Amino acid sequence: MRFTKKDFYFSVITGCITGFSAWRIFEYLAISEFGGHSFVWFLLIVPVLWILGVNFGYFLGGWFGFFNQFGKFAAIGFTNAAVDFGVLNLLIANTGISSGGWYPVFKGISFMSAIIPSYFWNKYWAFEGSPSTGSESSSGGFEFAKFMSVAVVAIFINIGTASLIVNYVNPLGGLSPAVWANAGAVVGSAVALIFSFVGFKLAVFKK
Repeated sequence: MRFTKKDFYFSVITGCITGFSAWRIFEYLAISEFGGHSFVWFLLIVPVLWILGVNFGYFLGGWFGFFNQFGKFAAIGFTNAAVDFGVLNLLIANTGISSGGWYPVFKGISFMSAIIPSYFWNKYWAFEGSPSTGSESSSGGFEFAKFMSVAVVAIFINIGTASLIVNYVNPLGGLSPAVWANAGAVVGSAVALIFSFVGFKLAVFKK
């Protein structure tokens, strides 16, 4: 497969969303500079990384076909994670709560904020061209219902993994509670990302 204009536009859009979210998250966590430079440069570098990543996926797809989709899915996944973390940190910043019983609630809200637009990214980009995206039996509400079924399981995996780390593992290396909350979110999102790709590919947008 070849890198298309659509790949370019989607890579730039999702890259900008990710770059902006990452920049603001680092600002909130008081990690505002790296080597004397503001993280605002994420707005430029992340879209470039997404373009390179999608192309690399196509390159690997020459040997392993699933990489043709996984390169795009990974870009979407990181974008979802950026939105997830952005909403999570917004809730933490406005409440001052970064652990305990409210953390799973905040994590659920932030994850849902990311997963709903994820359906459209995946349907019209990552898994574009799969027969199920155009068939009557899987279109519309039924397809979205299957997507949400996988997403709901992923939510519990994401929240459960993140909450386990945040609430039952002491912060490592003297990390602050807010930073540790994000560390838990990273691990939760990584586990959920792998599960989601398998679920979406085999159950929702399967060929």
